[in-house]
Amino acid sequence: MSLETILPPERILFSVPGGSKKRVLEFFSTFIAQNTPSLDSQEVFSRLIGRERLGSTGIGNGVAIPHARNPHCKSPIAGFLKLAEPVDFDAIDGEPVDLVFVLLVPEEAEDAHLALLAQVAGVMNDAETRSGLRKSESQRELHERLIEAIRRQG
Repeated sequence: MSLETILPPERILFSVPGGSKKRVLEFFSTFIAQNTPSLDSQEVFSRLIGRERLGSTGIGNGVAIPHARNPHCKSPIAGFLKLAEPVDFDAIDGEPVDLVFVLLVPEEAEDAHLALLAQVAGVMNDAETRSGLRKSESQRELHERLIEAIRRQG
């Protein structure tokens, strides 16, 4: 399974209001529940926050990859947010985060979960990709650059 297949253009969000890690995760939880009838925003939020309590998903270089399992997820779901302003995400390098790649996977999707996380990390660890995403000035441009980076990684 490829990231490209689980990340439609409408789930790549440009200039999302930040504020705090909690607000960003609340925003995504509400957004994804409105667009995925089987998901409940409170449950998505509580699972994402629960995962953050185990250790920050801020991987450094201004990137976070919040992820969680969800029993109401029929197949993996990805979302990408470029924040209007960086937020403190308790990242490993202490830097604020402005690029957020969210991954929700079915409860039992062990191998798929790890493979998708590895793909996301590969894409987001590339300095040129991060720079291009940050320079994007529209949702469309952000989508094109992200999909291009995913294909290059593939």
